[in-house]
Amino acid sequence: MRLYKTLPFVKTRSQSASDCVRSWNSSSHKAMEIVGKLQKKFVEYSTSLYREGFLDEQFLQLQKLQDESNPDFVCEVVSLFFEDSEKLLNNLAAALEQQVVDFKQVDAHVHQFKGSSSSIGAQRVKNMCVAFRNYCEEKNLNGCLECLRQVKIEFYQVKGKLENLFMLERQILEAGGSIPAIA
Repeated sequence: MRLYKTLPFVKTRSQSASDCVRSWNSSSHKAMEIVGKLQKKFVEYSTSLYREGFLDEQFLQLQKLQDESNPDFVCEVVSLFFEDSEKLLNNLAAALEQQVVDFKQVDAHVHQFKGSSSSIGAQRVKNMCVAFRNYCEEKNLNGCLECLRQVKIEFYQVKGKLENLFMLERQILEAGGSIPAIA
């Protein structure tokens, strides 16, 4: 009788032991089915992020650094990237609004943004920063303003995509599954 107390349902007088086991196997099968669907969705979503150029190989390298001793490593690093990027974008906007724009200062901010986006594998943000730096060298205010607009778009897109990816990871883990490796 002790076995039934650990199962996720209560045995009634009308249920036989085999009915209880069948019910448990059915719910276990459904949970595995849910995990499988979530894992498939995770793989497809991750693959699309690489295919569409949001992420590059560097993100895979970052994921390889995560292990049991620090299971939230990637999420923590990316969260820091999000926070730092918000500050950099605000600094860039303020620098470009000055009466006399200091293009060296703007370039320094863009260079920092390029480095941090490159370190987490945010490929489209990094690529936009390359174009941004070219306009800084040319001291082209209109080009810089357009690049700032574009880099914001790319940043907020990759931020949303990565937040969705981390949400999928949490759902898989909460359902009792493991995160599939992306090759």
